[in-house]
Amino acid sequence: MEYHRPVLFEESVDALAIKPDGVYVDVTFGGGGHSSSIVSRLTTGKLYGFDQDKDAEEQSKKIASPNFQFVRANFRDLKKYLRLYRVKEVDGILADLGVSSHQFDVPERGFSTRFEGPLDMRMNAEAGMTAEEVLETYSEEQLHRMFGIYGEVKNARTLARTIVEKRARGAFQSIGDFKKAISSCTPKGKENKYLAQVFQALRIEVNDEMKALEEMLEQAAEVLKPGGRLVVISYHSLEDRLVKNFIAKGKFFGEVEKDLFGNEIKPLDAVTRKPIVPSEQELLENSRSRSAKLRIAEKRKLDD
Repeated sequence: MEYHRPVLFEESVDALAIKPDGVYVDVTFGGGGHSSSIVSRLTTGKLYGFDQDKDAEEQSKKIASPNFQFVRANFRDLKKYLRLYRVKEVDGILADLGVSSHQFDVPERGFSTRFEGPLDMRMNAEAGMTAEEVLETYSEEQLHRMFGIYGEVKNARTLARTIVEKRARGAFQSIGDFKKAISSCTPKGKENKYLAQVFQALRIEVNDEMKALEEMLEQAAEVLKPGGRLVVISYHSLEDRLVKNFIAKGKFFGEVEKDLFGNEIKPLDAVTRKPIVPSEQELLENSRSRSAKLRIAEKRKLDD
């Protein structure tokens, strides 16, 4: 199975400012592109690659280096698994969010609107609720919220009502069934964009992606050494907002807290004022990179 070159590849690996003897974590191993590049820059250092996907575990076997350890786990369990390997602090953490292009390209996984397949969408295909179960069991209100917030779907309320009406007459057995069932809600001429938003909402819900991202970011701030780097590539505004807020304020909502002297209390500082986005060249070569934003943060040193 072909894995594509990751988006913002050089920029993200360079942003880690790798020390040959450092300890790094790639929390989204995927096809292993980033991990291979990081490992090649280590001498006595160590890289831990996290992924909950069985296919990623297969891919990880291609990195035959004593400096590399694959961890089959969700990145929300970052601290727990690092503790298992007796790692207290790390020099850098890289996260390339969203679905790997490999997952999109395998019809059985149900991530893509392009193929016929089951409504699955689980990043760990061996655990949790499928997209079909979400569509069958959620209340109209839950569906409305999910499509409105996670998909930013304009007619989320109508869509939710339509799903509840249609499911009473028979289950959504496949992607094709589902697309047909909601065709009355799908704006003509904008089918692809609309379905992409609907599928994004389902995928985020099935994998509890927002909560998992919050938990990972909080743990990343704890395990980074002072001066250590956090590098995150996000693909939609919801993810990017969480990452941006956490870097700027040390929390996801509300204002940054201050000490008695008016100094901001937060674990990280942004390294670049604005996110790094793909070059014109990369946009031409890879349409998936269109929405990508790379943010880099550094853990505050104790005297800052």
